[in-house]
Amino acid sequence: MASGKTSKAARRNTPAPLKKNSFPWGTVTAVVVLVAMIAVIGTYVAVRSNEQQARAEALAPFTPTAQNPDPSRAIPGIVIKEYPGGSHVGPDEQVAYTESPPFGGTHDQVWAACNGVVYDTPVRSENLVHSLEHGAVWIAYHPDRVSGEALETLKSKVTVPYTVMSPYPDLDRPISLQSWGHQLKLDDANDPRIDQFIAALRLNPNTHPEPNASCQETTLFDQHNPPPYQPAPAPGTPGARAEDESVDPSRPMQTG
Repeated sequence: MASGKTSKAARRNTPAPLKKNSFPWGTVTAVVVLVAMIAVIGTYVAVRSNEQQARAEALAPFTPTAQNPDPSRAIPGIVIKEYPGGSHVGPDEQVAYTESPPFGGTHDQVWAACNGVVYDTPVRSENLVHSLEHGAVWIAYHPDRVSGEALETLKSKVTVPYTVMSPYPDLDRPISLQSWGHQLKLDDANDPRIDQFIAALRLNPNTHPEPNASCQETTLFDQHNPPPYQPAPAPGTPGARAEDESVDPSRPMQTG
């Protein structure tokens, strides 16, 4: 009969059972997720690139050239008037504008900050018209008729210098675009004519009186507390300045 000492020695010399190698599921899962993420990002980049190329091609006819200095004339519904530049009023004076919103003529001596600025409150028209003289595009919208997704769509258009946006409570349509001497009124924030208008007229040196003028905020205009909007007085109102058009006021407006 074997002794206890022999049994313990035998147990010590018995090989331990081999462990089975487990499959590296964690590593495989991580690799699969990484590959999927790369594929998604690549697809997104390709789609965005295609969208940008398609947008550039669509807007190419609305890029100013020597042969076509004002391509906005091809935009259906646009209104074009001729205004002189350089006629100013003081901060306490009003101009009897004949258009609402105004898009040219006499204006405040200080421009409204217009380097991609979105105002939450209606802003004094006389300051905004000066911004147009410097080459800005002003997007005005009726605050009771444009909100939610439509409002966000409009804001996405105001991300570059020489664009500005503000509510305009007396607007007769949901949306109105202004550049110096040019206006386009619309009902839909997704209307492709918005991009056409901006492409054709923002900083177009052929269509505004003061190329290379600033759109930066100044010490005389606080973009966080801008002078409030006031309805324009009727033409001929005592104390109000005339719009001073350079053409006969009875001449019909040009339309696209």
